[in-house]
Amino acid sequence: MQRIHSSLNSDLSFSRIAFGLWRLTDWGYSPQQRLALFEQMLDLGVTTFDLADIYGDYRCEQFFGEALKLKPALRARMEIVSKCSIRLAGAASGARINHYDTSPQHVRSAVETSLRDMGIEQMDLLLLHRPDPLMDAEALAGVLEQLVAEGKVKHLGVSNYLPHQTELLQSRLSQPLVANQIEVSLLHSQPMFDGQLDHCQQHRVIPMAWSPFAGGRLFTGEDADAARVQQSLRALSQTRGLAADSGVMQLALAWLLKHPAQMIPVLGSGNPERLVAALKALDLELDREEWFELLRAGRGRDVD
Repeated sequence: MQRIHSSLNSDLSFSRIAFGLWRLTDWGYSPQQRLALFEQMLDLGVTTFDLADIYGDYRCEQFFGEALKLKPALRARMEIVSKCSIRLAGAASGARINHYDTSPQHVRSAVETSLRDMGIEQMDLLLLHRPDPLMDAEALAGVLEQLVAEGKVKHLGVSNYLPHQTELLQSRLSQPLVANQIEVSLLHSQPMFDGQLDHCQQHRVIPMAWSPFAGGRLFTGEDADAARVQQSLRALSQTRGLAADSGVMQLALAWLLKHPAQMIPVLGSGNPERLVAALKALDLELDREEWFELLRAGRGRDVD
């Protein structure tokens, strides 16, 4: 398995594909079954595990921690990514309405709760989940750097931030933001044109691509845009001699992996066979015309 290194931090590296656990509570697995799945992913070279405090109505990190507790030695083989700054209404958060919260008090509380729920002492990467219009960059930077100094967080990043939002926070930090997790897929290629991926390359920020299959639309073809892309993927899959269903998945990932920003797709499936098939995308290399053919399908128009 290839790895992605940040030249800004020689000790930071992630697996080329990350394992997303936002549906962990939906899979119906026992702690032992979760542990077996985690071990299988690690053995395949998928070492980066992506979570957030709100996933599974604030329960995914607990489910992750229950499994990891059965074999704590696995922690040394993992990069654990988590997020905070969204507060969902309900008893779990005590919030009356959904909102964003980057106040120092909330960020510290969220990080310490995540560490306790996962049963770990430090997360490898903390991402701020969504931009907060009420963000006090000075105050936020202060608590983030305290958490790093205390050893509770190793590296800092953002999620769904536009370049100017990233730059504002970065201007108050003494250490680099090293990742930005953004939505990117054949049906959401805007980050390739609106400056997000350019900014990542310019500042050597690692882009993590969430929803790489457009929320499953590439498989269902449930609307005109998705059907058009699915048809293009199936045609290329047939040309390449790939299996029909897995070929669509592999080519959609290969399209992301070819981008020079070195995106890390985040895959969220509890089906081991599906994950193994997806990893074969690492062995596919699209040529330039194939790549633009898929881009054309995704955007519904040719380049100018």
